[in-house]
Amino acid sequence: MRLVWIAAGCTSLVLGMIGAALPVLPTTPFIILAAFCFARGSQRLNAWLLNHPRFGPMIVAWQTHGAIPRKGKRAAIIGMAFALLLSVAMGLSGMLLAIQMLAMAGAATFILTRPEPPTEPPTGPKD
Repeated sequence: MRLVWIAAGCTSLVLGMIGAALPVLPTTPFIILAAFCFARGSQRLNAWLLNHPRFGPMIVAWQTHGAIPRKGKRAAIIGMAFALLLSVAMGLSGMLLAIQMLAMAGAATFILTRPEPPTEPPTGPKD
């Protein structure tokens, strides 16, 4: 079973990395899913992902606070808008556009209602 979790985590991680480059594929859900899978399959891969400079803070914010950073929210909404505009440009039927808009409205509502991670006070030298 451990290998299944690792394979699922690797697949999710690859999809998340592809999503970082393509606006129509989400990044955050796949990276969080990868962390979930790695936590069950490989402590080493889980630790690597949690300490990753790009993905680690996003995962920790979600795991500890159920929070999505403002930058992530903005990217998600822009990606959804781009995908919708692409669908319109491709000439999809009104019914498909309506279904897409309804699904995106639900996803956007979920994303925008998540809290933002708490900001930590700056740490600097003390006099």
